[in-house]
Amino acid sequence: MTQAQRDRLVTLKKAKKHLITRREAAEELGVTVRHVRRLLKGMKERGDKVVIHAARGRPSPRKIVEATEQKAVGILSEAVCRGFRPTLAMEYLRDKHQIEVSKETVRQWMLRGQLWRGKKEKIQPVHVWRPRRSRCGELVQWDTSEHDWLEERGGNIYLIAMIDDATSRLYARFAARDSTEENLRVLRGYVEMYGRPVAFYTDKASLFQTAEKRRRDEPGVDQDPAEMPPTQIGRALRELGVNWIAAHSPQAKGRVERGFGTAQDRLVKGLRVAGACTREAANRYLEEEFLPWWNRTLTVPPAHADDAHRRLGKEHDLAATLSHVEQRQVSTDYTVRYQGQLYRIDRKDVRTGLRGSSVRVEQRLDGSMAMRFGNRYLHIQVCEAPRPAPPVPKPAAAQPRKGPNAGGKSRWMEGFWSRRSPTLQRAIAIANATN
Repeated sequence: MTQAQRDRLVTLKKAKKHLITRREAAEELGVTVRHVRRLLKGMKERGDKVVIHAARGRPSPRKIVEATEQKAVGILSEAVCRGFRPTLAMEYLRDKHQIEVSKETVRQWMLRGQLWRGKKEKIQPVHVWRPRRSRCGELVQWDTSEHDWLEERGGNIYLIAMIDDATSRLYARFAARDSTEENLRVLRGYVEMYGRPVAFYTDKASLFQTAEKRRRDEPGVDQDPAEMPPTQIGRALRELGVNWIAAHSPQAKGRVERGFGTAQDRLVKGLRVAGACTREAANRYLEEEFLPWWNRTLTVPPAHADDAHRRLGKEHDLAATLSHVEQRQVSTDYTVRYQGQLYRIDRKDVRTGLRGSSVRVEQRLDGSMAMRFGNRYLHIQVCEAPRPAPPVPKPAAAQPRKGPNAGGKSRWMEGFWSRRSPTLQRAIAIANATN
């Protein structure tokens, strides 16, 4: 009998001797007055055992008979069952010997029969969830999901999503590809709708950072990485005054990853019901049905009501910022070559320091192009590159004058080395005679 049961028995005996009322005993025991009367009546029949459950010590009606356990242990002790684990042993007893029990029951039988040694439970490290940001717009997770969104009813499309860390508010669009241009379009839509967040949280894809190229066997791989120039998206975020944070693992940006899990279930079914077969129809359903449902149902209120998004100022030109930007040098004739095309700067825009300097070329999302020098945009015109002058043919070289032996090889050297040389006096005489 436990101490709690002894305390209950003392209270019942007080009520039996009328030292306390039955209502006071019921309040002390935490039961009803009717149950107290039932316990007092049971004391006359069972005595002090009334506070002990009547089923204590009785075998369970669902207990498997001991003969079945002994038979199973005997089967598993055979040589053919050597090395069986509980799962395999359970399947073997069920399929071969018609003993159908659970895997845990077989494991307990094997432990008692010393056929299996229990393993010590490993304590896994506890994963502490990162708390949400306190304000909406402090951190926005940004990622792309490749999935069969249209279930083979249309082409392959991608879902580019941005989810707020504080509220789980979702902004997403379907795109034809996971490219810089498509991500810039989604970024423009988000900024125009909500404003500039404090930071974006993405993976380390090549769209967001430029990785230093190194060979694996190159010495110094463990040294600090060199600072690389930003990508087009990285440059755009800097011009907008938005920080970029890189996630070191998919689990780090788990909010957007779990959002994709929900979308790949519910959004796919919604697109199927809506009969969407094209990217345009999918975006229409996304904007009109799915995003309103998500932001109405799955969002949570932030810890602070203040919105951390910042408005766009006059200095923020989204058309210029969210474009493909490159630098080109102005030639001495005030022309700029870009993508195989030659552009001439208008005469009224020519100023000191322009020739030989660098200009900013912006290939915008609407297909247009702009060129800027400093803070001033230049008027440009497409011009044809001057064709190179045809090569001037060289005058024919004068015919070399034919020598006396033009008809064949001279033979005056034949036998020269085999001739006998003259004596010294003879050579002197020949020389003197020549002079």
